[in-house]
Amino acid sequence: MTNMASQIRAIWQLMEGQRLRYGLAIVALVIASCFLYLAPVVPQIVIDGVLSGDREQASNFTLWAVETLGGVEYLRSNLWWPGLLVLGLTAIAGIFTYLRGRWSAQACEAIIRRLRDRVFDHLQHLPVRYFDRAETGDLIQRSTSDVETIRTFLSSHVVEIGRALIMMIVPIPLMLMIDVRMTIVSVVLLPIIVAFSVFFFLRVKVTFRKTDEAEAAMTARIQENLAGIRVVRAFARQEHEQDKFQAVNDTHRGLDYRLYRLLAWYWSSSDLMCLAQKTLVVGAGAYWLAMGTLQVGAYFYFITAVSMFIWPMRQMGRILTDLGKAQVALSRIDEILHEPRESSETTLSSHPSAMQGEIVFDHVEFSHGEQSPVLRDVSFTVPAGTSLAILGPSGSGKSTIINLLLRLYDHDHGTIRFDGHDICAMDRKFVRSQMSVVMQEPFLYSKTLRENLRLSRPSAHDDEIIEATTIAAIHESILEFAEGYDTLVGERGVTLSGGQRQRVAIARALLRDPAVLILDDALSAVDTETESMILDALHQREGRHSTILIAHRVSTVMHADQIIVLDHGAIAQRGTHAELLQAEGLYRRLWTAQREASEECDRELSDEQEGVQRV
Repeated sequence: MTNMASQIRAIWQLMEGQRLRYGLAIVALVIASCFLYLAPVVPQIVIDGVLSGDREQASNFTLWAVETLGGVEYLRSNLWWPGLLVLGLTAIAGIFTYLRGRWSAQACEAIIRRLRDRVFDHLQHLPVRYFDRAETGDLIQRSTSDVETIRTFLSSHVVEIGRALIMMIVPIPLMLMIDVRMTIVSVVLLPIIVAFSVFFFLRVKVTFRKTDEAEAAMTARIQENLAGIRVVRAFARQEHEQDKFQAVNDTHRGLDYRLYRLLAWYWSSSDLMCLAQKTLVVGAGAYWLAMGTLQVGAYFYFITAVSMFIWPMRQMGRILTDLGKAQVALSRIDEILHEPRESSETTLSSHPSAMQGEIVFDHVEFSHGEQSPVLRDVSFTVPAGTSLAILGPSGSGKSTIINLLLRLYDHDHGTIRFDGHDICAMDRKFVRSQMSVVMQEPFLYSKTLRENLRLSRPSAHDDEIIEATTIAAIHESILEFAEGYDTLVGERGVTLSGGQRQRVAIARALLRDPAVLILDDALSAVDTETESMILDALHQREGRHSTILIAHRVSTVMHADQIIVLDHGAIAQRGTHAELLQAEGLYRRLWTAQREASEECDRELSDEQEGVQRV
């Protein structure tokens, strides 16, 4: 119960800023309900107080109402007047019903828009470690389906709770004034219906959580499959993926079936109880009518009134069901919102207006949780405007250095300084704004090439874009497209080749004109000739920014001002290309192996050309 109270309190807090609109909606609902219940009172008054031959059986309320409306003779000769009154009462009820729906809808949509913005903003500022363990499909489920579940509850059922209660409370005084016995009969089963609804609510809440989690698992499976569809096709694993999806789909279907079986059980049982309540009213009223102790108009009114409030009370079960769903959905969203955001605190009084690009790693160590260190006692210095190349086998810690520099993770020991300032004392957004990064698998949006390029600097002019694409050796390729820079690329840039995506990403990074340019194996999909063109163009820009270059090919890094070789998270060698070739170690072995492979390829190509010439 404590948990339920806290979740209801969370929903109440969620309504902050829109409670007045909900209050107005409830007021409109009260007014509409009053007029709806007054409408059938008019025929009851006419039947029992005007048309009935035995006015002595009429209640005092009926007699008073007849006199108020003009008296018996006047009403008998002007029966159009009560009919017009019924239409008027119904019309007024309709107007306030409309206002209730309008105000509650406006309040709901404002709340949900704010919630969506809040969830998306929070996801944008969560640390990378959170996304390392979270499933993308589950996050999508929480941000869409769970938010929609809350929207459904807020749009309909917040006011419906008031409606069910008001539709029950409002007619009681009128019913008591008309006939006390029939009033008691009309409400005798309501406590049982309410108790049954609460019992059902407690049962269905647990089932819905399991169903929602199963749907999230299914969404995650679909998202993962679509993201890796080319890998699935390449290995002909469609049937295997279909079997995996069928397993989660069967689980979801089983839980969904159980949920709807509970709903069917509730609706059928509550229907039976509601019909039993109406049957009691009809039976008891018919008996007293036959005994001459109940008038026809009163009988008509009670049948109408019980029909009006019994179904809203039955709806309490559905309202409680959706309340359970909303509580589950809100708890899943709260799990995201209660995750601590990425720290943006800074101890610097102010940041420099322009960074020069000097980077210092001083005895830096880093590990992922309880795992063995990824980096061990790493120290190096990149003077402003110079280039550093990082070489090493896969898993040696090359990309981890970049992640620490961007503060995607914070190092465990040691110090990282950026232009003499401890990077942990600087605002993360400021640090990242001074750097441009090109990953091995660059991400392009499903937009035009021009829009993708301007993501790094929206105010860039066309001549600046052309300068950046020329340096990245992609300008000529873009001009070959029918639409040029206005060519629309597919999702993740799939309509471009791997080398073209990398070169577009390099141009996008250069367009930012950063203090530090980072190329994380960003030339792996580019041919040797194009690679040389790009590196020569970058060399001509020497001094404009510091450059950190990660690669596996020695030919890519050989012209860097400084080269470090990583092995098992530690620096095994450092120096220039010439210095490293003079020393025994991994660098010279890589250089020798790659040069021999290149020479062997050249010989084979030469032999093929000679064979073609003889033919």
